[in-house]
Amino acid sequence: MAEEKHTALPLPIALAWGAVPPAQRGPKRGFNLDQVLDAAVALADASGIDAVTMPALAKSLGLTAMSLYRYVGSKDALLLLLQERGMGLPPTSIAGAASWRDGLEAYAEASADVYRRHPWMLDIPIAGIATTPNNLTWVEAGLETLAATRLSPEERMAVVLQISGHARFRALVERGYGDRADLTGEDVSGVVGSEARLLGTLVAVDRFPNLHALLRSGALVDDRLDNFDFGLQRLLDGISHYVESRSTEAS
Repeated sequence: MAEEKHTALPLPIALAWGAVPPAQRGPKRGFNLDQVLDAAVALADASGIDAVTMPALAKSLGLTAMSLYRYVGSKDALLLLLQERGMGLPPTSIAGAASWRDGLEAYAEASADVYRRHPWMLDIPIAGIATTPNNLTWVEAGLETLAATRLSPEERMAVVLQISGHARFRALVERGYGDRADLTGEDVSGVVGSEARLLGTLVAVDRFPNLHALLRSGALVDDRLDNFDFGLQRLLDGISHYVESRSTEAS
């Protein structure tokens, strides 16, 4: 029955779930799929997602481009499997958290860490709901943090999506500043300082009074407040208020 279930799936999804594709003619394979995907991750980590082409990956493995198709089927399949490989499994810190809030904090940090380890994952567009095992395990971990609350299933999913989105945006901004720092030879604080000085020449008090006051206060270059940590805590405060209101309604 399991084999019949998998044969109805598109090949990339079936491969992600470990279904064995039909036997193929040709010489014996020199690698397994895990080895091929490990090589793809290494290539992406070193040079970005655009570097992961079928010819480049085949060359790194000592294969021909055509023979690589016997492992992954297509470039689209390779990208789906590569993203699944990069995502990995969520850490035990999420399930082991003392409260739903601690669990979501751990979830946000762990999600951001995935993108920090594999920044190329930010370049793979979100084209629909997760369908691969690692991705679904992350969703399950997020939902489990809220299992003891009185939130509805739809509300729990909405919360997990918000926390995931916050982590992804944080990683996207961090990567952008990191890339610019590498390009200019400055550290990130130097990049921020350069931006503040540039804005100081552009922001007129009569047109941008609030932004002008912000710049005058030095808040833009003050690193005592982490904008993303602050934003996450306020997001969690709002969720906490809502969780408490649902508990009150039910009592």
